[in-house]
Amino acid sequence: MSDHRAHQDSPDARPAGAPAQHADDADAQAFRELLRGLRVWDVALPSFDPATAPAEPLPLFRQWLREAAEAGVPEPHTMTLATADEAGNPSVRTLMLHDADERGWHFASHRGSRKGRELAVRPRAALGFYWPAVGRQVRVSGPVTVAGPEESAADLHHRSTGALAAALVGRQSEVLGSVEELARASEAAWERARSEPAAPVPSWTLYVLRPEEVEFFQGDAQRRHVRLNYRYENGRWTQDLLWP
Repeated sequence: MSDHRAHQDSPDARPAGAPAQHADDADAQAFRELLRGLRVWDVALPSFDPATAPAEPLPLFRQWLREAAEAGVPEPHTMTLATADEAGNPSVRTLMLHDADERGWHFASHRGSRKGRELAVRPRAALGFYWPAVGRQVRVSGPVTVAGPEESAADLHHRSTGALAAALVGRQSEVLGSVEELARASEAAWERARSEPAAPVPSWTLYVLRPEEVEFFQGDAQRRHVRLNYRYENGRWTQDLLWP
């Protein structure tokens, strides 16, 4: 107790701390003002009549992604992937959609990555797409299955040289010693990818999320958002409107 009081009563402790606290408060206030001043959907948004939606979600998803691309959304095939570990602790990251077909939504990674390890113990996931230029979101959730090694290899080798080089570097989610170590590994991987375009990457795995629920969200400037939710039950898709 005496040490604590002595520290509080020190003539140097309080003046030294006060300006720093003031600066922290000012920074926090400036940040809050920045957030509150950011505008959302200051452009004309498309309308969406859920009565015209197809019986299944896949055609509508393909249509919305195509329209997002036509509206100038950069990288409209990027998505958020959420997984959870054995204890139920969630993690999230952004990656690319590789396909969406009757089997489900396709993405890929190394088996030893964090998402690969989590999917091995909890083979369920959720995806999120956001296309701000058209005020649209799509959420997809369901069980995840692993494609075979041949299909996984074909997925990788249909992609760019850069994608192959990144896969050849490997060791995703492991602790990195230095940026120089990454630079050396990347340079070697790029050389191999250019000279050996069919180079195998055994850890590369294609995953397929089979949707059980797909929600389509159309934003509205007056906040009368349209939310159409598909659920797969008893062998067929059902639809519900949701309150925004």
